[in-house]
Amino acid sequence: MANRGSRHDDDASIEAPYVSINVQDGSGYTYNNQYENPTVPPVMDMSSDETDDDEDNHSISSVLTAEGIHDIVGFYCVCLVILIGDMSRGVMFPSMWPLVESLGGDQVLLGYAVAAFSFGRVLVNPLFGAWSHQFGYTKTLVLSTTILLFGTLTYTQIQTVGRPEFLIVSQTILGIGSGTLGVTRAFVADVTAKRQRTVYMGLITAVQYGGFTVTPIFGALFNYLFQDDDYRIPFLPFISFNKFTMPAIFMATIVAFTLFILLTYFKDRHRITTLKEAKKPSLKRQAIDEVANAPTCLCLTVYDCCILGCMLLNVSTKGSIAAFETLGIAIAEAQFGMVSSRAGFIVALCGSLGVVSLLNMDKLALFLTDLQMIMGGMIVMCIGILSLGLAGDSQWIYVFAMLMIYSIGYPVGHTAVIGLFSKIVGRRPQGTLLGYFASAGSVARMLFPVMSGYIARYSAVDTLFWVLMVVLLVSTAFVAVYRNILSLLSS
Repeated sequence: MANRGSRHDDDASIEAPYVSINVQDGSGYTYNNQYENPTVPPVMDMSSDETDDDEDNHSISSVLTAEGIHDIVGFYCVCLVILIGDMSRGVMFPSMWPLVESLGGDQVLLGYAVAAFSFGRVLVNPLFGAWSHQFGYTKTLVLSTTILLFGTLTYTQIQTVGRPEFLIVSQTILGIGSGTLGVTRAFVADVTAKRQRTVYMGLITAVQYGGFTVTPIFGALFNYLFQDDDYRIPFLPFISFNKFTMPAIFMATIVAFTLFILLTYFKDRHRITTLKEAKKPSLKRQAIDEVANAPTCLCLTVYDCCILGCMLLNVSTKGSIAAFETLGIAIAEAQFGMVSSRAGFIVALCGSLGVVSLLNMDKLALFLTDLQMIMGGMIVMCIGILSLGLAGDSQWIYVFAMLMIYSIGYPVGHTAVIGLFSKIVGRRPQGTLLGYFASAGSVARMLFPVMSGYIARYSAVDTLFWVLMVVLLVSTAFVAVYRNILSLLSS
């Protein structure tokens, strides 16, 4: 058998499948149930549990090439899947409120329509995560992308049907089709070393973030170009071209292209693991495990509480941004006198700057820990929200607030939450857990939009701002109080 160094050299020179995450059972053996694809040659995984001395060496040699990630083509394909998943929300963002108004709805219907997208994700996120282990990444991603394509086609028929319920159904189908965050994050976690995971999570979060904050520029462009125009094909009366249908037609084209890419270039990864006695864990690992397995007053272990805490942090950050996704255009129109296309361009511009922030997460990580980035990001979001509530009706205030929320606070803080969660999970199978993590964010995107709609109907929008600030400040306090335990378990 080749030694570890030669195996690393071979992996770097051929297109080999990535290596699975091992799980150690009580007998001291490592195992993993993996999907087998006979068309792709297997990689033998003989790595043992890490120690302080060889942690970096074997974790990098087992999954990374000299370029920093093992399957670069698969990584690009996964990025494309992530992009279209959130584009299906972002491109429709500028025209969503006008569409709801055209159907006779108000802010409450808008909240339910936005929540329906996340409801679809909640339904399938853990399921798709489990399927990625059982059936493989390719089948799972092809299925989800096909559903997403169907969802974009149903969205084009909302005006033809003319019922608000059909808008909610279409949004739910789009959410189901884009419910692959657990799958895609698990793929990236599988092919990256633990010490680099926050950086790569930052890259895919940049893609995701660009999907729902930068691509509204396309929706705003369709709003501007079509305005009140409506074009139809005589022999296809069910197809119309206007500011409400063009975003869906545009998305259907992009999704069909992605499906072609998956079927052509994305190769499933056949993973097998040989059984081998694991080395005795290092003293550092034993100390961390002792803390992680300690019981708490909640009848949960410290590890379980940290996992739950990270999910709640996900809820607070995702929920806050979802509130602005729901009422951002309505606030711009009512409080600042903007048209929807202008507000959409501002959000897209600030989202673009947020992508720049995410692409520089590796530089930021040199100076700040995950916990510092989480607390700093949520504080910056509070500053943006506070400016909306107290600083008047100048349009520059709206720009400043969106800059704080979309360009700095959310992208940095939320990405650090993802990285922290993945590090705490460690070498356990990440697909299902990241699926639940994504579902927690989707639940927030369900509850906060509906809450925002009811607050806007029965109270002043300032009430919403104060509610969001309380949620973010409480989350910041949680991280500050338990920072030592979170830092230890993520080390």
